[in-house]
Amino acid sequence: MRQGIFTVRENRALNARYNLLALEGDSTGFTAPGQFADILVPGFYLRRPFAVCDWEDDFFTLVYECVGNGTRRLKTLGAGTELDVLTGLGNGYTLEGAGESPLLVGGGCGVGSLYGLAKQMLRQGLTPRVILGFPRREEITLLEDYIALGLSPTVTTADGSFGVRGLVTDAMDIPHSSVYACGPEPMLRAVALMSPAGGQLSFDARMGCGFGACMGCTRQTVNGPRRVCKDGPVFRKEEILWED
Repeated sequence: MRQGIFTVRENRALNARYNLLALEGDSTGFTAPGQFADILVPGFYLRRPFAVCDWEDDFFTLVYECVGNGTRRLKTLGAGTELDVLTGLGNGYTLEGAGESPLLVGGGCGVGSLYGLAKQMLRQGLTPRVILGFPRREEITLLEDYIALGLSPTVTTADGSFGVRGLVTDAMDIPHSSVYACGPEPMLRAVALMSPAGGQLSFDARMGCGFGACMGCTRQTVNGPRRVCKDGPVFRKEEILWED
């Protein structure tokens, strides 16, 4: 974990629901896709955690949704605004056990977290299959960015307004050696129970501190209680104990 002052390079709406934030500063604390940053939003006491989408040594980007007062305030910040940021938090994804045909399944803001993983896989000579799920056409996010990588994502929309009608699980009849998923927890559960392969799941949880002190984001696993912020947010698929 590293703390630093970052400057807003870009803060714009991708669509009516999701926004992209690009921050300039020392981003060398990030070592793996799927890690997250904790941002101190001006006027708020608790930091807000956001999964990193992409990064270089001197900047990183993230995708966020305006769901509360903190993110609504974040949306108003213009280029040049300075922010106190913790970087390199969490464990991130690994390619261990990915096999030759990994499948990436993202829902909502989770498509940002998996974008960095897709780039890493391509650099390692792997070409993942990708499924991106959204409620409707108007909320589709980062599709063109994935296509720019040379990938051909399958898109599902719950209302059938684009791509496959239904949920991401309705498009999972794709042979795969492993599955990587990031999105709402009901989606993660459905993906985990449907896929026969091993894999990794990234959880989005409410966090008080973001670095393991408060225990507020604990999940039950086969190895006992684990903190999403410190022991995750990425867990092996077979670790998770799902509640009935």
